[in-house]
Amino acid sequence: MAILDKEHLRSNLDEVIWNIEQARITVSEHHIVKLVTVAKYTEVENIATLYELGQRAFGENQVQQLRERMEALDALPLEWHMIGSLQKNKINNLIDLRPSLMQSLDSIELATELNKKLLVKESTMNCLLQINAANEESKSGVSSEEAIDIYHQIKNTCSQINLKGVMTIGAHTEDTKLIQQSFETTHSIYEKLQKDGATVCSMGMSSDYELAIKCGSNLIRVGSALFK
Repeated sequence: MAILDKEHLRSNLDEVIWNIEQARITVSEHHIVKLVTVAKYTEVENIATLYELGQRAFGENQVQQLRERMEALDALPLEWHMIGSLQKNKINNLIDLRPSLMQSLDSIELATELNKKLLVKESTMNCLLQINAANEESKSGVSSEEAIDIYHQIKNTCSQINLKGVMTIGAHTEDTKLIQQSFETTHSIYEKLQKDGATVCSMGMSSDYELAIKCGSNLIRVGSALFK
């Protein structure tokens, strides 16, 4: 990890924003995409510089690191997202941090446990249901077949969780067709859930965010492309 100078970061950010624009208009001029910077591989100073350059939303994979970053950058009005798997023993810690969005609600069990602890703390949390659209054993998330039922189940039984939509990680392969398929599967689930108030379809990372946007993603999680 290194501290990058402002012009270097500006040029990386400009490149990512340009790519987002190119992909976005293939969907529709009205299609808006939110960029969340994945900060786990970078220094706090680089996050502060990106803030100066206009970037506002940042995501962390681990609760501990999220806390450290939030404390270190407390003076800046940043929007923080939890984007990694959440262990049940870290739930209370995450609730106390009050992230803008928890993107990785990956099972009904986790939702139930999270809801219980939110009730005790008289708190609520915005979440996305994580879908394992590529059916990969290495990934967490609900299956695409069960996603809609589980979404409704969480909505109906977990009063403290505000479900905002869905998230997926593209298929882990060089085969673009398979990656595209996992995005299209997730997006079609998202479309069906829009009538239930879903507004976020989070898909796409540094290696595949342009493809994800073309498949309808409206939130991307980009790290290495910004910090190279």
